[in-house]
Amino acid sequence: KGRGMEAGIPHFNLDRLTSNTMASHRLIQYIGKEYGLAVSEAIYDRLNVYYFVDGHSLNDRPLVAKVVVEELKQLIPHNYPSEDEILAFLNGNEGRAEIENALQGLRQLGVHGIPKFIIEGRTVVDGAARSDVFVNIFRSIEKRGEVQGEAVFADILGITAETIQAGSHTADDVAA
Repeated sequence: KGRGMEAGIPHFNLDRLTSNTMASHRLIQYIGKEYGLAVSEAIYDRLNVYYFVDGHSLNDRPLVAKVVVEELKQLIPHNYPSEDEILAFLNGNEGRAEIENALQGLRQLGVHGIPKFIIEGRTVVDGAARSDVFVNIFRSIEKRGEVQGEAVFADILGITAETIQAGSHTADDVAA
């Protein structure tokens, strides 16, 4: 809870019901492939607030669809999917095999809990690690002058090289 506050989450709703996250993870993966990583990360952030702060269930698929479409309207004002389309996706199985394969890959890396960061395809860092841990890793990469390793789950999740290359943040975003 304290690390959550440090990360900008002032209140965790401890009364929330636990939820099966398979459908929401499939949705994030789909959105990333269709609209790019910046959009999928924004939806992921919104669903984290929806679940951890607002205390809503990720199993309430009609409400998840409504919240996701409201966010998508702000992110991509044209050609976003309807609530019915998102709900149909959530109620289907598209992307399930990819998520299950990603979970297997995580187990092989020794990851059994979240949040975790996987850097250069091999360095696993706990999400609650202090900023100096990340700074040291990134300074080492910077000193080397190149990233070694690949995006671990791009192939498993069907994320194209172009989507990875486009990234989710520009230098201007990071500087802001």
